[in-house]
Amino acid sequence: MPSNDTSRPDEAHNAPVQRAGSHEIQVAGPDLEFKPVRLDDATPTGAQIAAALGHRPDQQITVLHWFGTTIEDVRPDEIVKLREGETRFIAAPSDGAWRLTIDGQRIDWLARHISVATLRRLANISAEQSIYLEHEDEPDELLDENYQLDLGVRGVERLISRRATWKLNVQGELLTLHAPTIVVRDALQQAGFNPDQGWHIYLKVEGQPKEPVELDTVIDLRRKGIEKLRLTPKDVINGEGPSMPLRAFPVLNVDEAFLNAKFPSWEAVLDGGRQWIVLPDFTLPPGYSVQQVRLALEIQPTYPAVEIDMFYMFPAVTLNSGAQIPAADAMVAICDQQFQRWSRHRSPAGPWKPGYDNVKTHLALVDNALLKEVQQ
Repeated sequence: MPSNDTSRPDEAHNAPVQRAGSHEIQVAGPDLEFKPVRLDDATPTGAQIAAALGHRPDQQITVLHWFGTTIEDVRPDEIVKLREGETRFIAAPSDGAWRLTIDGQRIDWLARHISVATLRRLANISAEQSIYLEHEDEPDELLDENYQLDLGVRGVERLISRRATWKLNVQGELLTLHAPTIVVRDALQQAGFNPDQGWHIYLKVEGQPKEPVELDTVIDLRRKGIEKLRLTPKDVINGEGPSMPLRAFPVLNVDEAFLNAKFPSWEAVLDGGRQWIVLPDFTLPPGYSVQQVRLALEIQPTYPAVEIDMFYMFPAVTLNSGAQIPAADAMVAICDQQFQRWSRHRSPAGPWKPGYDNVKTHLALVDNALLKEVQQ
């Protein structure tokens, strides 16, 4: 809000600049681009300083004196004693000075609006500190550097600075970071993981499918909903242990949680441009020629907007009764294995519902179709 307070701190301990002839000051506009200006008077008035910057006497000019981290309004008829280190002035057409405080420090400004970047420079706040707008009844608001503060709105003039922190969960290790971005490789190293060991790395964001990322991917922690980085070891090929399940593409969080709980060895397989979720040890109800199969579900790129349709089994099965299984004659190659396709579809009375249906609900359809063929 505009301020008419022209009180100044005690300056008796500062001796005026002793120079013969002209005296140099630094004068800038609101852009803080200072240029040297020579004056013949060691005690100029605010009007003289405005004139030195090229403003006409008939213009309404606000002049600010910037010394140390203090910025104060200078009246047109007010005399300023030029002292070493206190020769910076800001002047521009304005109808008065506007006031704010940051970390308890008062700052007068010559316009209703001021950018956070300009405020940072005026208050000498380091780049490591973030600037927040204080609120009484809600959390303080982190301000972007380009944010324009409106000093005419009640309550926006109280600001504070503090070192900002961001959190990132890396496979259960919670990192506290002081920068809004981090490279995936650095995140793994800080969490105690060897980035060169070989990982499938996924970024989990609330409400979205996991996103595969690379070691050189930059994560912006300001992105809303970031939950964690998930690491899955790539296949072990040196004979030192069993291979981990192949997870070649990300799945929905709800599907991952269900599959981890019910089918821990599930795989996400890419083959010929098609995506498959494969359950290696799927148990069939009694009445079939085998007890366990590899069950595959095709996941379309636009899933879950597009439904999961049909299901596939390896090896192909028959009924112990000798009866023919309808609509299960076609074979489809998945990773060089011939899977038996079961053409089972939802009826118009029970269509696929995006946001509700998923792998779990489709497996319920699979179970019903398998039980129907053995009359259970």
